[in-house]
Amino acid sequence: MIKEKRKLKNYTQEQMSGILGISLRQYVRIDNEEDLPRRDVLKNLIATLELTNEEIGEYIRKITKNIA
Repeated sequence: MIKEKRKLKNYTQEQMSGILGISLRQYVRIDNEEDLPRRDVLKNLIATLELTNEEIGEYIRKITKNIA
């Protein structure tokens, strides 16, 4: 879901990692829904991609399920 929203906004993974102030490797893990970002990164991700509350909830549920 994050990847699709990023592509709709025409951002590359490199651009997103720069906007969020994290490494490209870390962003790729977020994009592939393999890692839950820190709270400050998540806040910036939500603002940058204009995620809805439903999308945020779906993302967090999916990530926690994948990590567990």
